[in-house]
Amino acid sequence: MRNSLKRVLLLIKIIISLLLLSGTFFVLSGSLGILRFPDIYTRLHAATKAATLGVAGVLLGAFLFLYVENGIISGKLILGIIFILITAPVSGHMISRAAHSKGVELWEHSIRDDLKRDQKQKDGS
Repeated sequence: MRNSLKRVLLLIKIIISLLLLSGTFFVLSGSLGILRFPDIYTRLHAATKAATLGVAGVLLGAFLFLYVENGIISGKLILGIIFILITAPVSGHMISRAAHSKGVELWEHSIRDDLKRDQKQKDGS
């Protein structure tokens, strides 16, 4: 019985470590994407996708750590995860729509502009 408890605790610690490491990886890769991508639309994509997954992973790892080590159920961490999962993609979408409506050009190697096509169809009908 004692041996199985040690194994469960070791497994939980491995899961916490994986969540923290994957969250850190996503945040770092998003930062590199912001620096390396050519236009505002691809940069926003890197910022919102990677930051959402990264911050959610780190906060979830912190939540599990607090619960396992101290028996604390942190509602603030859960609310933070929910807030990030809801607001980051929406804000990235709204910023890119505003940039598009102001006429910020796509990267010259972009293949298509679906929003422009949809707006032309809407205006034509």
